[in-house]
Order: sequence, then C-alpha cells, then structure tokens
Amino acid sequence: MRAWHRLAARPGSRHGNTPSLEGLLGVVRAHHPAADLASIELAHEEAARWHAGQTRRSGDPYLTHCLAVARIVADVGMPPTVVCAALLHDVIEDTLCPPSRLAGQFGLSVAQLVADVSTVDLRAIPPDAAPRSARPPHSEAVLVIRLADRLHNMRTIEFVAAAKQYGKARETIEVFAPMAHAAGLADVGRELHDLSAAVLQPAPTAYAVTTRLLALLTLLLPGTQRARWRQEWQAELAALPTRRTRTCFTFRVLLSTPHLSLTLRRPVCQEPRR
Repeated sequence: MRAWHRLAARPGSRHGNTPSLEGLLGVVRAHHPAADLASIELAHEEAARWHAGQTRRSGDPYLTHCLAVARIVADVGMPPTVVCAALLHDVIEDTLCPPSRLAGQFGLSVAQLVADVSTVDLRAIPPDAAPRSARPPHSEAVLVIRLADRLHNMRTIEFVAAAKQYGKARETIEVFAPMAHAAGLADVGRELHDLSAAVLQPAPTAYAVTTRLLALLTLLLPGTQRARWRQEWQAELAALPTRRTRTCFTFRVLLSTPHLSLTLRRPVCQEPRR
C-alpha cells in the first residue's frame, strides 16, 4: 500500500474547514498530474444529486462527508477511479440510486468498489492479513475507503448520540486501528486509536476536577455532616455559569473548610438550668 503522505485537515464539521471540490482536485492533480479529472467532477455532481437534502447529525450537508472521505483517499495517492468511488461510497446504501446507473456512468470497476465498500466486513480480515504486495488492488482500494470513512466519522463523533459513541469507539480501536497499522498506514492507525481512546477514557473536565475536590474537602468535616455539605456545595457549583466563578467558589470553600470543620466539631452550648 502506498505511504500515507499526509493526513487531510479535519474538515466536515462545524469546527473545521468545509471540504471543497477544488481542494480535492488539487490533491489528486498533485499525485497524478496527467490524470483526467472529469470523472471526479462528475462523481461529485452525482453524489450531490443523490444526497441532496440529506444532512449529517452536525447539521452539515451530507455531501461534506463524501468530500472529506474522498480527500483522505486522495491524500493516500489513490487513482481518480478510487477517489470517484470514495465520493460515491454511500450513494447506493443511503439513497435510491440504482447500481446500474453508477456502472453506466463510471464503469463496472467503480460501481463494484462502491458496492464492496458497503458490504465488506473488515472484522473478517485479521490484522496480520496478507502483505501489501499480495493484496489485490481492488481490496486495497476498498480498505482505504473504509478506513477513510471511519476516520472522518471518528473526527466528527461528538455529534453522535452518547449511547452510540462508546460502541463505535470500541469497534474502531479493536478493528479499524489495527487494520490501518497492518496496512502500513501508521498515522491513520494512531489517529483512530487516539480518537477512540478519547471517547473510551475521556480526560477529566475542569468541572469534574472541581467536583472531586469539593468531595475531598468534605472529608475534613464530621462524618454526620459530610453528605449535607457535599450536596450543598455541588448545588451551588452547578448554578455558577462560568469556569472562573466555579474556580473562585472552590477556592473560597478550600480556605473556609478548616474553620467550618472546627465550628461543626465544637460541642453545642446548652443553656444553664434555672
């Protein structure tokens, strides 16, 4: 498999640059100066036609995903026919486009690639699969498109429902990342692993750290008073609107807790009997 020269920037979400046909054509032209790019332009038009009106969970037009996947595939240096298949990789599965239409417009090779991208199960291929030199070009192309598709989906996984993120991340770290490493795409494998690990083992947020600190401070208080003060502090913390105000509140609690602990431990003074 060709070396992964550079990963495309992370387009296709509201937090990144929107991928464009012009940028895609520029990358393909850099790898294949003599190639006829008319088929890629036609594939872009066809994808735009069939995905018209469809949006991703981020709210972006679905076509941005097709462009992002094709851009990643182009960065690998794959030929224009594979880039076309990347642009069209969801057309058969997610729209009413008949497979015969793709075969008539782009040839049987592109149509078969699109069909195989939707049906091949990478989990059936062990990570230590046949060496690159022994792998058929068609199989190589399917693998690259599938990895590019998963990479872009992981880059935008923040828009997926939380309940589904864990399953996608687990599958990615167990199947797709090892497959990328075995295929010689070390950079892809590392990014897939890192994106998955961020979902499976998220770094503690500042709010979580502050909450834990307040919970630890209650250990200075009498045992019978801890639950009450923990609930009170956390309720006040949750009501504060900014990180700065939460930090200031936590700092004040930190300074006042020793005095509060002494106060709560003092015996209650009883009025003298008359």
